[in-house]
Amino acid sequence: MLEELIIHQPDDPIQFMISHLKQNNDDVKPLKRCKEVLQECSSCTMCFSCLTKDFSYKLSKFCHININHGISQTGMELTPRICVLGPPASGKTTVALWLCKRLGAIRISQETLLFKEALALTEEAKAYKERKEKIPNALWANLIQERLSNVDCIKQGWILEGFPENQEQAWILQSSGIIPRHVVVLYAPDAMLIERNSGKRIDPITEEVYHTTFDWPGDMVIQERLVKPEDPSEQEISKKLLEYHRSFPGIFHVYQKVLKSFNADQPSMDVLSQVCCGQLLKEIVAGKTKLGELVKTYIDSGYQVPDKLVMKILTERLNALDCMTNGWVLYGFPRDVEQGQQLQESHFVPNRVFFFNLPYESIVERLSERRIDPVTGERYHTTFRPAPTPEIQARLRQNPRDKEENIEMCVESYYRNIKQLEDFYEDAFYVNADQDPFVVFEFIESCIIKPLPCKKFKSS
Repeated sequence: MLEELIIHQPDDPIQFMISHLKQNNDDVKPLKRCKEVLQECSSCTMCFSCLTKDFSYKLSKFCHININHGISQTGMELTPRICVLGPPASGKTTVALWLCKRLGAIRISQETLLFKEALALTEEAKAYKERKEKIPNALWANLIQERLSNVDCIKQGWILEGFPENQEQAWILQSSGIIPRHVVVLYAPDAMLIERNSGKRIDPITEEVYHTTFDWPGDMVIQERLVKPEDPSEQEISKKLLEYHRSFPGIFHVYQKVLKSFNADQPSMDVLSQVCCGQLLKEIVAGKTKLGELVKTYIDSGYQVPDKLVMKILTERLNALDCMTNGWVLYGFPRDVEQGQQLQESHFVPNRVFFFNLPYESIVERLSERRIDPVTGERYHTTFRPAPTPEIQARLRQNPRDKEENIEMCVESYYRNIKQLEDFYEDAFYVNADQDPFVVFEFIESCIIKPLPCKKFKSS
């Protein structure tokens, strides 16, 4: 609220804050007391800066809302306010529906606004659509604002799918007081997205999205009722991808503090639940906890984080509800047999283990040519995925870890430990990773769908 108050600097700040609290009903009891505080504040005359400081103190005293963690100290979770963004066919609908089911929030998308809502501006927006004209950013923003002001969105929270599409929309939404707590961005190679688009199918009853190759339902009833959406042609999808890549840097600039990217070029459940040991360590450090400070000392000094510390962090993550319910995919760990033994002693035993094999020349080619855009966070490769424009190409940077001498050290370390680890996981699968990603995926999928081995007990 304070952020919006400072941004807008309204003529009547008291009324502005009361309206904000009505629209963002996060916690009923603190909300009631906040309104009382505002009424008390309105009885005195203060300048804008004094009012901000005084209200900041009173709000923190009565609400105790921790903005960073999204939960109040009263124990009440804040209502979800999440944007799910990404290029066409990246899986935004799948992720948005999954989040809605898990969080009990309301999903808002272009389709729901145009065809499932009876809003005052719906017909005006439809008229643009029928004339095959682009709907103005201001009209989209007004439609969204009208929908989010409804009681269900205020009480349950919302998942905004595919919005904002550009920086102008983001600014309009922000100026209207619509500020997401989290922005989820999906990314994948353009070639993969174009292929995905052609096999897309939708269940008209549940609105679930399926794919003829990557995610076909096992239920025959669902299969029969699936319909092919009116998706754009390959040429049109390429044009939309280009437009998305041009617009994303502006969106990133607006939401960079609350934005997190996810690789969508993998099975949907891996997108929704994935555990990377290195990423876990970074998140712990970013959390600025005592444990994070301890991990930071090792990372800053260039030393490897001790196994016991890694296992403590990993055990906590694998015991989380999503991992316990959906299972987990752990990559990059264990790196040696000692870590494998510790994982087993902690009762985390994988039912599938894959070892990827790749010639040294291919490893160097894949890693040494990786580049990152410091503005958008997008990843590129000088051979397999070059930057789309000379401007982006000029600002690309290489991670020091991707220099050939560092790659050589990592490969040597890997080969020193891999033999013992392969002996430890004697039932592991071996994958030739030096081939087309689709072939690799199909092989892994074939290994996963095989029934798990069962122990046979002799009858006495």
